[in-house]
Formats: sequence, C-alpha cells, structure tokens
Amino acid sequence: MLPRATPSGLLVDLYQFTMMQAYLEAGMAETACFEFFARKLPPNRAFYVAAGLEQALDYLDDLAFEEAELDWLASTGEFGRDFIDHLAGFRFTGDVHAMPEGTVFFPDEPILRVTAPLPQAQFVETRLINLLHFQTVIAAKAARMVLAADGRLLVDYGLRRAHGEEAGLLAARAAYLAGFTGTATVGASRLFDIPAFGTMAHSFIQAHDDEVMAFRHFARARPQKLVLLIDTYDTIEGARRVARLAPELADQGIEVTGVRLDSGDLVELSKAVRDVLDEAGLENVRVLASGGIDEVKIARLAAEGAPIDGFGVGTSLTTASDAPALDCAYKLQEYAGLARRKRSSGKATWPGRKQVYRWFDENGRMLRDLLTVEEDRQDGTALVEPVMAAGERLAPSPGLEDVRAHAARQVATLPEGLRRLEDADAYPVEVSGPLRDLADEVDRRTL
Repeated sequence: MLPRATPSGLLVDLYQFTMMQAYLEAGMAETACFEFFARKLPPNRAFYVAAGLEQALDYLDDLAFEEAELDWLASTGEFGRDFIDHLAGFRFTGDVHAMPEGTVFFPDEPILRVTAPLPQAQFVETRLINLLHFQTVIAAKAARMVLAADGRLLVDYGLRRAHGEEAGLLAARAAYLAGFTGTATVGASRLFDIPAFGTMAHSFIQAHDDEVMAFRHFARARPQKLVLLIDTYDTIEGARRVARLAPELADQGIEVTGVRLDSGDLVELSKAVRDVLDEAGLENVRVLASGGIDEVKIARLAAEGAPIDGFGVGTSLTTASDAPALDCAYKLQEYAGLARRKRSSGKATWPGRKQVYRWFDENGRMLRDLLTVEEDRQDGTALVEPVMAAGERLAPSPGLEDVRAHAARQVATLPEGLRRLEDADAYPVEVSGPLRDLADEVDRRTL
C-alpha cells in the first residue's frame, strides 16, 4: 500500500457518513449494486485505459476506522453513538467485478462494479472514484504517447509537477502500465518495481567552472547508465566535449550511453548532435530529449525526422494537461433486487448489473462493443470479471508486468481510426435490446 498522509477511513466526502447513518437508521441495508463508468470522453480522446484496480482493491481490503478517527467523528457532534459504534466494526464484505487493469474502454461501459449492503457500497464511492479516475486519466495520456513514440524510450519525469505525493507515485505506475519504459521517481521504482532512469540537472553543470570537469565528476559517480546533459551552454559544443571525453572514460571502464537535450529546436539540434556523435564513432550513444514533451510534440519530431531515441515526459503526463479529468461516475444500478437508474438530463444511466462484450475483426483489431445486462450471454469476449467475493480477493493480483503486457495487447488491437492523436474515429458501442427494455421497465415503475 502507498503511505497514507490522511487516515483512509476519513478520506471520503462528508455525505458518505451522513448517508450511511441515514440508511442504517432507516433499516436500508439490503444488497445494492453500484458501477463506475465514464459518461463521455473528452474531444481529444478516442479511448481510455482502465487503471487503478489494484489500489482500489487494497482500499477495500484495508478499510477500517482507528480509535482516534472514531473519537474525532464523535467530537464533531454530527453523529449518534450507535453510528460511531457501528463504524468501529466496519469492514467491506461485498463483491467486486471489474475490467482487468490495462483494458481499453469507452463511455457507459462499467470498469468496476461493487455489490454489497447499501451502506457499504455507498460509503466507498469517493475513494474508489479518486483512485480509479486518476490512474485511468494518466494511463490514457501515457498510451497516446506510447503510440506516438512508436517504440522509442519513454521515461516519466513528472513527480515535481504532480499534484502531491500520491499523485506522483500513482502517475509513475499508470504510465508504466500503459507502456512507458520507466520513471525518474525513486519511490515509485521501489514501491512498484519500475525501472528507474535519471540523468543530471543543469545546476550540476553550473556548479562547475568547466563543463568537461562536470561531465568527468558525474561519470565517476555514475559509471553505469551514464547520460550527460549537454545543453546548459552550447548544445553542439557540449556534444563535441562528450565526443572528446568518451575515449578517456572508456579507458576507465565507463561508457556514455546517452546525451540529453532539454531546450531549443529539438529537430535541428538532435540532427547536429547525432552527426557529432556518429563522426566520433559513438553511434551507440542515444540522443534523449525532455522539456515540454507531449504526444503531439513526439509525433511532430518523429514526422520531421529528428533522430531522438527517447523522451523524458513531465508535466503533460502527470497532470494529463490537455484532458486532466474524465467525466465519470459511480452510480446506483440496483437495490433490494430491483434495477434502478438516474434519469437526469445529460446524466441518465443504464440500469442493472451490466456486462460488456467485445468483438474483433479477422486481423484481431477491435470491431465493436455491446453493453448489455449481465445475464444476456453473448459470443463476444466478456470484459467484466469477478475479482472479489464477500470481501475477499478471488485470486492474487497480477503483477504489474502482467498488467503492462495486457495493456500492450489491448492497445495493439486498436483499429487505425482510434490510434490517431487527432480526428480519431468514434468507436461503436451498442446498447442491447434487453438493456433498453430494462430501462423502460424501470422508468415505468419509478414515474
């Protein structure tokens, strides 16, 4: 589990407590079903990648209230003693169905379903949305960069611009899940066993009176995976200095594996640097780039023939700056054996427990999806699977490498029209007849 800056039991909206107390006082504790889904995608997203399930299940596993938390709740005067006593023994005892992490999904398709006594299923809403929403947003952003990079190295540089500790750690995980090569965040490397990458800062160069001496000092401290930053002063001269220094370092058993550019015209500079390195026989030294990188810039650099072997991506990744929020919801779909649905204008939901089926064409590319009621069996691939029953996981969670491999397979099945960064096609998601019939039935019952 991630370190918790805030006690997990209190990491909810106030109304989760007030609704739970009201449910219990009214005797409303029959089984409820809630589903988490996206209402619609932003204009510049053709698909999303489900992420955060592992942390969501950890949350449900560990959810409990410490004595100090209960004392604080009691001190607010907003809750009765019976309710506080109920919370003392609170544990999640429900079932969870979900799409495996790394699965590509579309609007209205549930990526997680919680079935539990109503007070429990309602209470966990806030934190589940918090965990699933963030990593899903980052994974989708990262997947677009992976498509644009077309096999080039991608490293998460985003901790310093992330919105807090947890965001930085989970962004590194979500990006790696979606196909990034690694992260510069050491804590994420330790927590999630993600490969760590790092170079040097301009300040290290500036602290020396001589750029070559700065390179020497850093090389001796970092003899493995040595990448030198060459644009502090004059980028081309920096490349020449690396070229002249490389034989000296090689005699000491130190190999320069890469140089990094962080500013300027990356197309022209990368071409010039590549020429300098190649002329010195350093064809194996990679040219890496950072500084304001996103998928659009990666695609442009590739289209213009920039000989860049990899990218460090910061702000645009960990803030998903062009689409930082997904219009998503966690909504009641069934209670006490009856399907339920919301009919608000622009926010209507499809009722009942649902399944998503997917079909593929003869080339293994995604063809269409069907959203239907759970019991409507189809011959497509079912995407929603049971992962927890009676508060217990049904199987050990897959390792992050397995999740990453699943995400890669999913992205590989995207049709060409969905792989475009701009003006992508809309993917067909059909709503089944049985589901439409159920919605009509619910509407007649709840008029």
